[in-house]
Amino acid sequence: MFIQRSNPSFRYLLAVTLLGLTFVLAPTLVGQDTPEEPAFTAEQLEAFETNIRPLLVRHCYECHSSDSKVVKGGLLLDSRQALLKGGDSGASIIPGKPDESLLISSVKYQSYEMPPAGKLTEKEVELLSQWIANGAPWPASDTPLANTGGEGVNWQNAKQDHWAFRDVQRPDLPAVGQQQWPDSAIDYFVLAELEANQLAPSPEADRRTLIRRLYTNLLGLQPSQEQVDQFLASDSPTAYAELVDQLLSSPKYGEKWGRHWLDVARYNEGFGGFTDNGPNAHAWRYRDWVIRKLNADMPYDDFVRQQIAGDIDGDVESSIGTGFLALGPTFRTDGGDPDSAAAAKSETLDDRVDTITRGFLGLTVACARCHDHKFDPIPTLDYYSLAGIFNNSTSVVTPIAPQPIVDAFNQAQNEVNRLNGELKKANDAINKAGDQATEQQKSQRDNIQRQRDEAQKRVPPRFDEAHTLRDTGSNNMHVALRGDIRKRGPEAPRRFLRIVEGPTPALYDMGSGRKQLADSIAHPDNPLTTRVMVNRLWMHHFGRPLVTSPSNFGTLGNEPSHPLLLDWLASELVQSNWSLKRLHRAILLSSTFKQSSRYNDEHYRIDGDNKYLWRYSPRRMDVEVWRDTIMQATGELDLRFTGPPQGDILRSNRRTVYASTSRNGDQFASDRFLKLFDFAAPRASIAKRSTTTVPQQFLFLLNSSFMVDRARVFQARLSRISEDPVARIQYAYQLLYNREPSPQELELGLNFTTNTDPAEPGDKLDRWSQYCQALLSSNELMFIR
Repeated sequence: MFIQRSNPSFRYLLAVTLLGLTFVLAPTLVGQDTPEEPAFTAEQLEAFETNIRPLLVRHCYECHSSDSKVVKGGLLLDSRQALLKGGDSGASIIPGKPDESLLISSVKYQSYEMPPAGKLTEKEVELLSQWIANGAPWPASDTPLANTGGEGVNWQNAKQDHWAFRDVQRPDLPAVGQQQWPDSAIDYFVLAELEANQLAPSPEADRRTLIRRLYTNLLGLQPSQEQVDQFLASDSPTAYAELVDQLLSSPKYGEKWGRHWLDVARYNEGFGGFTDNGPNAHAWRYRDWVIRKLNADMPYDDFVRQQIAGDIDGDVESSIGTGFLALGPTFRTDGGDPDSAAAAKSETLDDRVDTITRGFLGLTVACARCHDHKFDPIPTLDYYSLAGIFNNSTSVVTPIAPQPIVDAFNQAQNEVNRLNGELKKANDAINKAGDQATEQQKSQRDNIQRQRDEAQKRVPPRFDEAHTLRDTGSNNMHVALRGDIRKRGPEAPRRFLRIVEGPTPALYDMGSGRKQLADSIAHPDNPLTTRVMVNRLWMHHFGRPLVTSPSNFGTLGNEPSHPLLLDWLASELVQSNWSLKRLHRAILLSSTFKQSSRYNDEHYRIDGDNKYLWRYSPRRMDVEVWRDTIMQATGELDLRFTGPPQGDILRSNRRTVYASTSRNGDQFASDRFLKLFDFAAPRASIAKRSTTTVPQQFLFLLNSSFMVDRARVFQARLSRISEDPVARIQYAYQLLYNREPSPQELELGLNFTTNTDPAEPGDKLDRWSQYCQALLSSNELMFIR
């Protein structure tokens, strides 16, 4: 209940509206304990194996490892203990304090100059600094580095030793006690786990909550009050299922779910900084391709294939899908020296391997770049088997118009270019002659210029283009010893991972091998591809994936909370002809999805983080959904479908999926806003965003021009409805929350908006606009329940 005050201030109103605050959540709301974590999380160790250990191996281990012929300076860098101990000059690192760590001052050439062969790149120094700032994560039980080529691995045993590598088996439905609750096969698996842990499901949510949940999850928007009223008034037993089908057929579905995939694809418009600072001017073509294909319910196996090899034996439309890889960083040498060129090539290939394997397979294969994977049966040889595929591919800008249109443009433009060349020659001759230039020369020059101007008018509009891949060869790579591609180890035949296909995978002998790689990844017998995708689909509906490490299904990742359900969903995807929409429908029609988010103290004590799904967990909206919801409520949202990027999204009315984003998150104004609310940094493939709570988020709600402007627009929308303050408040609640205000909420709103006290110093808005800003900033608007 709200506390009553006769003359509430805006700050008081905002605090009350955000009670518990939009970001600071009591356990009763979110239902999550804060269990003791190990010294380092799986994510931190994965980042170490991906970014830090390879860096140390490449640049430091020749002189500072246990295998060095001579350990220079008494310094070892091949264990955390050695780094803490240091060498002759003292400790190398002080965890949490990169600026005080000798390692950082050395690689910056501020104390020592290490490595002596040349400075690290800015990116590498930043990675080391961030690693130390995070406490210098390092595996507790570290084993010596190896590069065995996979010799001695019993691949069949390795496949059976870990759940994710085993074949998917469609399970039978488990026996349950509460027979009346399940509405679908999904519910049997969930209920069996609940009953095994002395838990019971929550009652079904009310219909207003369900329709808002469906709209938010599927479209990233809210229903109108008319749509809610129609749904509430329907007594049809199929009303809910019909609503699900209606939303799945909406083009807005592709915009919402396309954005989830773009996180995995590390979609951006370039500007990665340093040696990867170019723009991806046509990136939006790939973004729109993703949206279109998801709306069309392209079978997921085809969705995979076209993003890896759509340019091979495919039409122009299919080739746009290879933007999945082509939009990644393409590092260039910063001086042409061999070290720089080799590093640029290695980093580019590493991005492709990492994006493919984490994006589609949920494996951290990039950890095997310099040595055999420390945790999974992935030898370095297998890393270079994949890297060799992309070493025979390159990113290009490709026309996506019919060839006659391309030819017509090129022919007309070539004529303009020819005449420009003649015009330059004529002008050069006149300039050289100076006062001696003849009238004939000038007349010829003027005639050429007229021809050029006429030719320019005949040039048709330039054809559309997209960033795609193209094969450039069919050669195998060699293992790069310690990650240095100039130091060649054994040849790595292009083929698939042995942990998936066994000890003798078929060799890739068609061009680069990308088409065969695509077939291997999208094969129905591949146990990883389907499990990874259905896990992510589940995550975006429930907030928590069944496997809580959605891009790491290896041994360092987490085991599934519901292994039988995961395999049922994976097999269902294949049996449904790889239809993602059919899988959505199965999830959304389940009793599990329709549960209320009601808190239960007894259940919370047993399962505080709702691992077993005894209720629907409330969660904060993604930043795109939240902004679009605000713009929808104020009546400003522009729902035009697809098209070029919008630059600063805070100054645009388009949906947030059309915002301009840069790889480093520092090129556009949109970058800063999106990062503040946990947008996925597009430097690497991200399956699951973090959710942070920082003061700057609250300050944005309170002070930003975006929120102030939205409040004014929302107030103007309410004022056009009625002069009656009660009617305005009621309409505001319908627009924002699809409900009527409670008596206490109505009283608080009336007390605030009718208060005639002078404005407080620094107030930017009148009373009604301040009230609107508080409502737009509310916890209720930002959360999915």
